[in-house]
Amino acid sequence: MKQTWLISAVLLALFLGALDAMVMSAAMPTIIAELSGLHLYAWVYTAYFLSRAVALPIFGKLSDLFAVRRLLLVSVSIFILASLAAGAAPSMGYLVAARVFQGIGSGGIFALVYVVLSEAAPEGQRAKTLSLASFIWGVASVIGPTLGGVMVSFFSWRWIFFINLPLGLLSLAGIALFLTDFREKKKNASLDWPGLVSLTGFLMSVLTLVMTGGRDIAWISLPSALLAVTSLGFGFWFVKAELGANDPILDLRFFRRRGFAVGNLAGFCASFSMFSLFGYAPLFLQGALGHTPLQVGMSMLSLSLGWSAGSLILGRVMHLTTQKTAALAGGILLAAGTGLTLGFSTTTSMLHSFLVFQVVGFGMGFVVLATLLKVQNSLGSSDLGVATSSHQFARTLGGTLGVGISGGMVTHQLLSRLETVDVSLPETLMVQLKENMENLFRPEFQALIPDAAQAVLKTAVAQGVWGTFLLVFLVSLVCLGLVVCLPAQDGG
Repeated sequence: MKQTWLISAVLLALFLGALDAMVMSAAMPTIIAELSGLHLYAWVYTAYFLSRAVALPIFGKLSDLFAVRRLLLVSVSIFILASLAAGAAPSMGYLVAARVFQGIGSGGIFALVYVVLSEAAPEGQRAKTLSLASFIWGVASVIGPTLGGVMVSFFSWRWIFFINLPLGLLSLAGIALFLTDFREKKKNASLDWPGLVSLTGFLMSVLTLVMTGGRDIAWISLPSALLAVTSLGFGFWFVKAELGANDPILDLRFFRRRGFAVGNLAGFCASFSMFSLFGYAPLFLQGALGHTPLQVGMSMLSLSLGWSAGSLILGRVMHLTTQKTAALAGGILLAAGTGLTLGFSTTTSMLHSFLVFQVVGFGMGFVVLATLLKVQNSLGSSDLGVATSSHQFARTLGGTLGVGISGGMVTHQLLSRLETVDVSLPETLMVQLKENMENLFRPEFQALIPDAAQAVLKTAVAQGVWGTFLLVFLVSLVCLGLVVCLPAQDGG
């Protein structure tokens, strides 16, 4: 019974972080209208994502050195306090600052919850227990956008943050009462400060370049060059610091282990493909096929539900197969599903796209869970936190790069095609598209498109997004090749 309450408490903490990522989109137009600061719109997301990505590997390492119970209580507390600050934000700048601390809290939660689930799992049931985390993500993806809309429509956008208080306190109580450390920590532990600082600088500069390049700053510009040089500098410092550290934040020797290196790379590629589809398949469905937002939402929901269902099913049959076989099955499904997107056209039905995305989701669910187990088992129990958070971070980085690269491709191809056809959009609309491709989803934008340009625009969108589908398919093939290279033994 104690174990059930503990797992429920940590899954509730995970639900808080997952839900926060899902409810923002429905509330942002209202937030901008009340607080102004349109120029900071993207940074409400970017600040949260950057700080979360940086916090993941750091909290993972800390969990191998210090009490997980204390670290998780701190992470949830930071997230709650930051949520209260965000809900009370008097300006966009204040909200962005609060989102930084929300990201730190959620990074700690995401890293530590998977560690706790791995440690608390009954003997031989780690896969089954970890699959519950994917179920939580599925639930959050289903109710998140709807909950955000309800909060904004009937209460206030501030309640999308304030709702975290009662749920967070309930999670805190469960963690405080039922969580005890399962592993003996390393003796005379010391934190690798040079590694921590250099890793933070490297991740911040790389992710800032990826997330703002082509949108807030031009790829070929002085700011981009400075960020690239800064990334290289911090990266060199990090490698040097880790090679000389007694207890490094990330022991680079781990990458000599095939299960660790290949498992993380496969997770990176799977997330690159999955989140690229999450980001730009809606543009195809609504902009090229003319589906309603409800239809688009249902089609995209099949991705997240497929992911959750795939993980849950694998978690219950994992004892019947090996991690490599499960990852291979997922890699095949992922490659097959993304390959089918290459056949999408302006005549593709909603049912067809729903089923294709379901296959992709199932593949993702299989690959993510199987490679996580492989990465965990490639290291000893004393490094479980590093193993778990490295996989989480590889997936985060893959998704970030996928969305960034795909966005640049879609924007470039779409605008290039629109500029070469006979019927072009008015200059004002072209400017809005260059600033934000998501304007295609806005009814007020669509109402301004001349009738003569509607068909041309749909064709241009279909052709523009097709390049992303091709990229996603190629990366999925790389993922398939990587899982083929995984060690056959589950402990490898």
